[in-house]
Amino acid sequence: MKAFIFTDELDEGGYPPACPFDTRRAGLTYRTVENMGLMHGGDRTLVAPRKLSRAELESFHDPGYLDALHRGGMGEHDLQALSMGLGTPDCPIFPGMLDYVSLAAGGSVTAAELILAGEVDLAFNPSGGFHHAHPTRASGFCYVNDVVLACETLARAGKRVLFLDVDAHHCDGVQDAFYDRSDVMTVSLHESGKTLFPGTGFEEEIGHGEGRGYAANFPLPVGTYDAAWVKVFEEGALPLMRAFDPDVIVVEIGMDALAGDPLAHLHLSNNAYADVLEHVRGLGKPILATGGGGYHVENTVRGWALAWSVLCGDQEHHDAMSFGMGGVLLETTEWTGGLRDRTLLSDAGRRSGVDIEIDAMLRRVRSLLFARHGIDADD
Repeated sequence: MKAFIFTDELDEGGYPPACPFDTRRAGLTYRTVENMGLMHGGDRTLVAPRKLSRAELESFHDPGYLDALHRGGMGEHDLQALSMGLGTPDCPIFPGMLDYVSLAAGGSVTAAELILAGEVDLAFNPSGGFHHAHPTRASGFCYVNDVVLACETLARAGKRVLFLDVDAHHCDGVQDAFYDRSDVMTVSLHESGKTLFPGTGFEEEIGHGEGRGYAANFPLPVGTYDAAWVKVFEEGALPLMRAFDPDVIVVEIGMDALAGDPLAHLHLSNNAYADVLEHVRGLGKPILATGGGGYHVENTVRGWALAWSVLCGDQEHHDAMSFGMGGVLLETTEWTGGLRDRTLLSDAGRRSGVDIEIDAMLRRVRSLLFARHGIDADD
């Protein structure tokens, strides 16, 4: 069974309209997959998330920080809250904020519980993916770290968890949470911290103590295109995932690596996401997927609909829908039908520079991590 995690409550309230993080994306994605018949077939179900309790939130977040979130939602804001990242342009104050983010984040814990109960082998919470939130600090549109809470739910049940993050931004909050642990491995493909927030996620960040070797980072140069991105996954991330052999895969599908996204500088079409997610599905493990970044709303919604289709195994359906014009074709954002983007063109000179940087990065990561996991670095 496949579960799409969403409730109409998440379309009510939420982040202020001026914030680039548009919470309408999840509802628009659900309506897209429903209208396209991607919720039919007898093996798909819509599941409402449950709001996380205070005790559940405190399993990762500091009580004082949660108090500040609550007060902020009531219109109270002070210098202490600002020091916790609240009231900034990327983490604005809005009414009922603790309740809202507890429900959105609760979708990922709901998904983890469904997987543990054996009720589903795929659960997708497009309202989740708050990978920058820290125990005492909001950051990068993220207030409550649902990814950490979901991974911890799975790990407490004795599961080996692989967290794959393909958002354009590095998953600093999740990596920090599990940096000294070997039961949860974090693997992130993201734009380099040299050019993008949060300025972390370099090759040498491989974990600490018992967790050394269980954090893998693949920082990408500006202009990374489909074939280069898929190469990094196939030659770097995928061998590590296979060697770790998780019980459950958690994957954050931020769509801000798409060409034309206003907050990042990569050059992907959604075909690259589809290719990588086919590999993830092919590993034959239960999958908990979340949303994440993606600041061009239409491209993000279409990308998530395609991701749901791929993860559900609707190969024939999404291939048949691949002939629509537009998407991020030739840097435009117009779309007249279909889920897949046409192949993107990019400057040959830029490709050459990207290839050189990516080959060097792959060599560094392989030299740091492959032998630790019994993988031949020359494979």
